[in-house]
Amino acid sequence: MRLRSGVLAAGCLLLQALGVAIFLRGFFPLAVRARPRGGPRGESPPEPAPPGPGTVSNWTKIPPPLFKKVVIVLIDALRDDFVFGSKGKQFMPYTTQVIEKGTSYSFIAEAKPPTVTMPRIKALMTGSIPGFIDVVVNLNSPALLDDNLIWQAKTAGKRIIFYGDDTWVKLFPKHFVEYDGTTSFFVSDFTEVDDNVTRHLDRVLKREDWDLLILHYLGLDHIGHVTGPNSPLVGPKLREMDNILKKIHISLLSKEGEASLPSLLVVCGDHGMSETGSHGGSSEGEVHTPLLFISSAFEKRSGPLTQPELVQQTDLASTLAVGLGLPISRNSVGNLILPVVGGKTMREQLRFLHLNGFQLSRLLEENTPAYEKDPGYEQFKIAEKSHGNWIKLYLEGNNSEILMNLGKKVLKQYLEALKTLSSSLSKQVAQYDMYSMMVGTVIIMEVLLLLLLSVPKALSSRAEFEVPLSPSLFSLLFYLMCLVLCAVHVIVCTSAESLCYFCSMSWLTALGVMMLISALMCGILSAIGKILENSRLPVKNPVVSSSSWSEVDVLMLAGTIGHVLSLGASSFIEEEHQTWYFLINTLCLALCQELCRNHFLLKECDPQHGTSLKQNFDGIREASDCKNIDVPASGNSKLDKVASSAEFIKGSDKWLSLASPWIILICCRLLRSLNRTGVQWAHRPDFGHWLTSSEHKSELSFLAAVSLVMIFFLVQRRCSLVSKIAMALGLLGVYSYRAAIGNVVFPWQHDSKDISKGITEARFVFVFVLGIVFTGTKDLLKSQVISADSSVKSTGLWEVYSGLVLLAALLFRPHNLPVLVFCLLIQTMMTKYIWRPLKFDAAQITIMHYWFGQAFFYFQGNSNGIATVDVSAGFVGLESYVEIPAIFLTAFATYAGPLLWAIHLLCYLSSEVSRNAAAVGHGCFCYALMRSIPVAIYIVLVTGLRYHLFIWSVFSPKLLYEGVHVFITAAICLFFTAMDQNHSQKVQD
Repeated sequence: MRLRSGVLAAGCLLLQALGVAIFLRGFFPLAVRARPRGGPRGESPPEPAPPGPGTVSNWTKIPPPLFKKVVIVLIDALRDDFVFGSKGKQFMPYTTQVIEKGTSYSFIAEAKPPTVTMPRIKALMTGSIPGFIDVVVNLNSPALLDDNLIWQAKTAGKRIIFYGDDTWVKLFPKHFVEYDGTTSFFVSDFTEVDDNVTRHLDRVLKREDWDLLILHYLGLDHIGHVTGPNSPLVGPKLREMDNILKKIHISLLSKEGEASLPSLLVVCGDHGMSETGSHGGSSEGEVHTPLLFISSAFEKRSGPLTQPELVQQTDLASTLAVGLGLPISRNSVGNLILPVVGGKTMREQLRFLHLNGFQLSRLLEENTPAYEKDPGYEQFKIAEKSHGNWIKLYLEGNNSEILMNLGKKVLKQYLEALKTLSSSLSKQVAQYDMYSMMVGTVIIMEVLLLLLLSVPKALSSRAEFEVPLSPSLFSLLFYLMCLVLCAVHVIVCTSAESLCYFCSMSWLTALGVMMLISALMCGILSAIGKILENSRLPVKNPVVSSSSWSEVDVLMLAGTIGHVLSLGASSFIEEEHQTWYFLINTLCLALCQELCRNHFLLKECDPQHGTSLKQNFDGIREASDCKNIDVPASGNSKLDKVASSAEFIKGSDKWLSLASPWIILICCRLLRSLNRTGVQWAHRPDFGHWLTSSEHKSELSFLAAVSLVMIFFLVQRRCSLVSKIAMALGLLGVYSYRAAIGNVVFPWQHDSKDISKGITEARFVFVFVLGIVFTGTKDLLKSQVISADSSVKSTGLWEVYSGLVLLAALLFRPHNLPVLVFCLLIQTMMTKYIWRPLKFDAAQITIMHYWFGQAFFYFQGNSNGIATVDVSAGFVGLESYVEIPAIFLTAFATYAGPLLWAIHLLCYLSSEVSRNAAAVGHGCFCYALMRSIPVAIYIVLVTGLRYHLFIWSVFSPKLLYEGVHVFITAAICLFFTAMDQNHSQKVQD
């Protein structure tokens, strides 16, 4: 069977995407778990037995609740400095007064990455650290089956009311006696999403038929996503939250009688907010949230306010369980926050700490074989023994200072033991599914090896493969490998202590994967055999291979290898943008050298020298069919390059050509100043922050308008008249949409008070996007089905490309529109003044496109942290959360840079009449290879570094980005293959 190189590349990437999916499922593990929650609720240990016979403690039950009613106010994306900093003093005066002079305790709760809502709710209510993969399922939260505070409260007969983010309703179905969920993902809504919560308050606070009230406010998070933490909208929202807290606190105090238990108001955030307004990463602004306990049971504060103590977010579940008289959740790794129960007697405090320590030691025992040697377990047993001695003295009626000092000593021992136990459990929070990881890694590495072995044939003039399918699939080696792999699968799945994901698949599916691995291995061995066979054949007209390597080729090879090796260091991953900026800057300098060499070489070239060059290059041309010769149509030699360059140099565009690399360098330098990304310098002010501040809205409006005009002139050149008109109207609609939501203003506007969601304007643009893409698709179908007209096909591709540019302009924030302008400008300059005169082949041009696509991914402001994903782009033009469009728009906005450069590559290779039919196939293959190499090596590296200190904060987010990029590249290669239909034309050897 004969395959084109593009078809092989697309098929290999699809198989690699399968391997990545299996690897990701095994790499992102399930957290440690205790026994199911269906056990007896009231099971609790008695107090430690006093030493000696005759003395027995009779306290065996769970302590009674400390509070009658508990209200939890969760303000999404509430940073600690919003309460404890200058913004808190300015916009939250009542809360600040309670913190400084009221009956309250203040803490800074540290959240673990990923800092997104659903995993943080799990941490708050279960006390456990959710798996990192929860960031992926955050958009579709399944019911929480683990033991948790809400389930314990419902089982105990507590009446729970909830209003706010509907993620709670999905996690805890049928747990609330009354609830009203609001959609959490429609980030353009700042007011209604909170008003729908507050409208229930007056009615509920007057009632007595509830024990636990949970309120989850989303407006602050949405403001952060759209406008950032320094937006003028943040202050009024904090003032609104302050008034709500005041109303709740006063209502709770008014209903407390002398005989009844006090009430408790808890104020917290699920996560913080980065300097760009997003979240998901591990920066200080994202992981530090305020945690306030307000109750009349606490002593009134006096003296100056000290810096709040740092606690873990998982500590809230244990503390609230004690406060409500409930068992601590079995999977909790949190510690009791002692000041909350500090007003109780010493015996009660020791009892609470013993219950917490017993629960943590039981969890350690069920997840660690050598739990008895754990330092935390040993410390807990020592504290338990000291506790028994204290109880003996207490039961004997000893009220001396000895009893008090011993109690303080036991208290300290318990706190140290709890801290060590919690740390041990947090380190063991995940168990990797190594079997699934190995299966995925084998598929990925086999695909990479197959691509590397196919390079000579894939980049030949024909770009075709003769695949011996029948001999491979019916060979003895294939059946033997299938048999061995199936035996290994049976052994692993029947002897594994923990259930593997790959083992949970049906046997038919597992057999299919084993056959796939065997077939790939047979293909690899067959390719190696052919290479060895060809190496024994005599070579006609041997030439020196080094003559075909230029400085640009060496740079591309060294840059690719260097980037892949840099992925093994966490600092290089955090600052990967610096790697790509360096590579494209160095590439521009190399291109400048190449242009200068051609210019000055031609000046000194004489006819005799040209004749000898021609003889040498004719020999090279006849040397081998494995050379990439897709560049010229008339003659495929380096002499043609020189000749075409000579014609070019004589033209009027000579100086523009020489200046092009320097202009591109200037553009890249300006883009670096627009959006600072990474970790080390992300907090530094940049031009984007300056533009997005409210004081510079007129400057942003002018820049956005100029950028949209530039986009039109740069992208409409090759489109039809209808598409040009649609593009102009669409870009006008983009500006109207941004003006409607208040990002920019029209010249006749003095302010932006009339802010709306801009749904009508955005949908207006969507109509033109779909119209332009439809027009381009119609031309493509016409060229592929009706008549093989290359000009129609080229026009169709450019129209599809322009439609995607219009969509990117709509989804990009206004200050990022210059990124799109510079992207189009650099593409235009390189096409006209660098690639054509220098006659680079398809492989070299593909690598350049890939490098610039990666650089523009970071020029947009993206990083390898989840916090830089612009979630607001997924809700442009939507009235409510619709999953599929939201995911598509968010993914497109995030990967717009690589996508636009990849589609431009296809447009360029298809429209160049001087290239033969193999060019598109060469481009597709090289693009697939450039994506396959880093993802395969990175998966091996991340497997070896899975116990690294920064595995969840640095390596795992990058792994998710790499996985998504593989799926997107597979889709791009499929599009390349669909457009590569003219390959059957005869190609000159």
